[in-house]
Amino acid sequence: MANQYLKFLEALSQNNHKSWMDENKAWYLAVKEEFLNDVGEMLAEVSVWEPALSSFKAKDCVFRQNRDVRFSANKDPYKTNFAAYFSVGGKKSLGPGYYVHVQPGNSFLAGGIWMPESESLKKIRQEIDYSGKELDAILNEPKFKKTFSGLEGDKLKNMPKGYEMDHPYIELLKHKSFIVSNPISDVEISSGSFKKKAVEGFKLMKPFHDFLSRAIDESDSGDGLM
Repeated sequence: MANQYLKFLEALSQNNHKSWMDENKAWYLAVKEEFLNDVGEMLAEVSVWEPALSSFKAKDCVFRQNRDVRFSANKDPYKTNFAAYFSVGGKKSLGPGYYVHVQPGNSFLAGGIWMPESESLKKIRQEIDYSGKELDAILNEPKFKKTFSGLEGDKLKNMPKGYEMDHPYIELLKHKSFIVSNPISDVEISSGSFKKKAVEGFKLMKPFHDFLSRAIDESDSGDGLM
C-alpha cells in the first residue's frame, strides 16, 4: 500500500478541490490509515530513545490534510504531501522535533528547530557561546556528517548582536534556524524502506536534539520545526 502515497498525492495535486476529494474519499481514507500505521511504527522505534514520546499516538503526530487558506494567496484546500512530526512537546513545541515529509519528488526527513522565536534563538546562541565545541563535534561526527550536509536555512550576513567577528563559532551563531535534513527518494517511499531510513536518521539526530533542548528548556511551548 505504501506505493499508493505517491499515486494519491500526484492525483490530488492535479485535482486539488473538494469535489474530487469527496469522490475519492475512500481512497484518501485508505491511504491516510496506511500512513498512520507507518507513523505508528516509526513512533514506536523513536520512543525507545525518546521515552517521553511513548504516550503519543500516531494521530498526535500527523498533520491535517486541509490547508489554512485564510492568509494565503494559494487557495488550494489540501496539502499535496503527507507529514508527521515527533516532538516531546507535541506539534507546537518550541523544542526540537523529528519530521518526515512524503511528496512526489520532494520527500525528506529532517530534525531540529526551524526559525525559533527570538527568546529561544537567544538561548541557543548563548549555549553555542558556552558550548560551541560540543555542537561542532556533533555536526562533524563522521556518520552524522555523511548523512546530513550541515545546518540549513537562512543565516545573518553580519554578527549577531553581542558577539564578535572573531568568535570561534561565529558561523554557527549566525544561523536563524537549526535544522538538518536528508532527501528520501520516490523508490524508498514506494518500497516502504523510508521508514527505516527515517528512524536511523532520527537516531543520529538525538545528540543534536539534546543540545537544543538543553539550550531552550523543553518546558517551553510554541511553534517548533514545521
